[in-house]
Amino acid sequence: MDNFKKPDSSLWQGRKSNANLYLHEKVICVDTLKQETTKTFAILSYACDEGVKRNQGRVGAVTGPEAIVRQLAKMPNHLKKDTQLLDVGTVFCTDNDMEQAQQTLANTVTILLKNNTFPIVLGGGHDIAYGHYNGILNAVEKHKTIGIINFDAHFDLRANTNGNNSGTPFYQIAEDCKTNNIPFNYLCLGIRDDANDASLFKTAKELKVTVIKNEDFNLHQSIKIQEQISAFIANVDVVYTTVDLDGFSSAYAAGVSAASPMGFSPDIALQCLQTIIKSGKLISLDIAEMNPKYDLDNQTAKLAASLVHTLIHTL
Repeated sequence: MDNFKKPDSSLWQGRKSNANLYLHEKVICVDTLKQETTKTFAILSYACDEGVKRNQGRVGAVTGPEAIVRQLAKMPNHLKKDTQLLDVGTVFCTDNDMEQAQQTLANTVTILLKNNTFPIVLGGGHDIAYGHYNGILNAVEKHKTIGIINFDAHFDLRANTNGNNSGTPFYQIAEDCKTNNIPFNYLCLGIRDDANDASLFKTAKELKVTVIKNEDFNLHQSIKIQEQISAFIANVDVVYTTVDLDGFSSAYAAGVSAASPMGFSPDIALQCLQTIIKSGKLISLDIAEMNPKYDLDNQTAKLAASLVHTLIHTL
């Protein structure tokens, strides 16, 4: 694949302990996968912001994965000795061909899942979701239903009449589900009125999207939120979770393609992530819209890395 490159081991740097106390000492950069029998996590990068550009957003997320990996590398390692953490490389966009990048991403995710490996995909624009979902779809048994849980300010349900972009992935998935007569199960956490026009709310209602709006997405409503998430998960067989960093308030995540101070906070997101993980149905996760160009002291990259750190140590 000419839009896929091997992992860059030079990104994995940090304090040296010679005892695997840090993730940069634990990670293994691999070119090819073997059938894994131990618990294995794979970091897969999606270096593409062509979808953001098409969506008239702030470009720069193409270097997002690298920024997240650099912060993750420095973090402490509490994984069991027989748990593997792999860096399997980067999918990137060539000649503005986002669709080909999405296809390569899908193929790679399928390979990872079929090798009993948990994919953690780092982006990149939220067009990451269309490729990621299709990779999952091609890997799971045909009778199994997939639930999508999206932490985001935006529905990303824009019609792709004028082409695909970072705002269309879940509309594309919904259309594919309709064509293939399979359920479209979509839960959005943190949706804001000031980030979605009336037509998007109408589309979400028509598609029977489950929505927890931003004004209700906080620790004060924690019990109700956990109940809604658990009810959603109970009706699907496997869960794909996607975290768009622009859902967080810019107080925590300034380095995104569409920042706003009105977003949610890390505490409720981490609590919900724990609930999703403990369901036992989570099979893959991605983090989207990391834009180092607008980050402040790497805080957004550190937030993203901390989400990954929580994931791998909880699972």
